[in-house]
Amino acid sequence: MTRRMLLLNVSALAVAGAIGVTALKFLEHPAPPRPSAETRVRIGGAFSLIDQHRRRVSDASFRGRHLLVFFGFVNCPDVCPTALQNVTLALNALGGAAGKVVPLFVTIDPARDTPDVLARYLSNFHPSIVGLTGTAEEIAAVAGAYRVAYGKIEGGATDNYAMYHSAYLYLMGPDGAFLRHFRHTDEPDRIAASLRRYVNP
Repeated sequence: MTRRMLLLNVSALAVAGAIGVTALKFLEHPAPPRPSAETRVRIGGAFSLIDQHRRRVSDASFRGRHLLVFFGFVNCPDVCPTALQNVTLALNALGGAAGKVVPLFVTIDPARDTPDVLARYLSNFHPSIVGLTGTAEEIAAVAGAYRVAYGKIEGGATDNYAMYHSAYLYLMGPDGAFLRHFRHTDEPDRIAASLRRYVNP
């Protein structure tokens, strides 16, 4: 191999390596996704529910602010407290920008999760979290709009049963359109960093 060919090969490897490093940096800090029109239709929708202060609110009540929507229930042993704690820490990390995000905790157990029960439970987490309940039919409708699977686990006591449910946090835009989701186990700093890119573009 000639010296000229050797230099060309070394240069090519250097360029490929630089491209690889750039790609890795991009993957570490991806830009907010651009949801397709199909995705915007599939996730989310109108709702009318009762908050922990016994006020009826709807999706229109929060228009103009981002929503971070999670479905769970008060007697959830670990998934729900983990999600709500991560939301609390993420909002604390956002500082003043946290006011641009409204976290919603929608119960999938309306038979037990009354407004008063939600109020007591949510007092353990960030004060801006809004708890929502309603009739079984209302909860089924909003869960269906968000494509959330849930149900009662049979075999337990009548009033001490367990529930299964999807465990994603849905970020909705100020216009009500779906933007992205987080896992309930995602690190608070990661959630905060992503929220910051949306609320402070």
